[in-house]
Amino acid sequence: MGQNNEHKYSSTVEWMGNLGSGTSSYTSYGRDYKVIVADKPPLLGSADPHFRGDSSRHNPEDLIVSSLSACHMLFYLHLCAAAKINVVEYRDNPVGTMILEKNGGGRFSEVVLRPEVKISTGDPEKAQQLHHKAHELCFIANSLNCSVNIEATVNSV
Repeated sequence: MGQNNEHKYSSTVEWMGNLGSGTSSYTSYGRDYKVIVADKPPLLGSADPHFRGDSSRHNPEDLIVSSLSACHMLFYLHLCAAAKINVVEYRDNPVGTMILEKNGGGRFSEVVLRPEVKISTGDPEKAQQLHHKAHELCFIANSLNCSVNIEATVNSV
């Protein structure tokens, strides 16, 4: 790929869970970490509480589901603006389903996006159809190997 077609993203992920004896046992260390991206506020993370993490911090599973939702939304808003559909509200409550494997690993089997959109001008049917196009373009959806389903509603205000 040429330089104009390639975008790189970088961060620092720093483990903050050494409680004094490192990873000497499964219960001896914390799962807390910090994500640092230049010139942005740090993101405090941990494992899912099911895996001994801190429920008050973001976990990787939450982040992948919300990243997918945000990417879809940003493409959708772009497509609506180009189609002269004026979106005035957008809210999504995505749900990801993860399956644990016998070997201790796991994977997402499905993510369902449930965007609720309000438009003030434009064709509601076209606005509904643009969710399909946004899904086709979404960088995150194109990077996942689980099914992504969209249950969108569009209403005029």
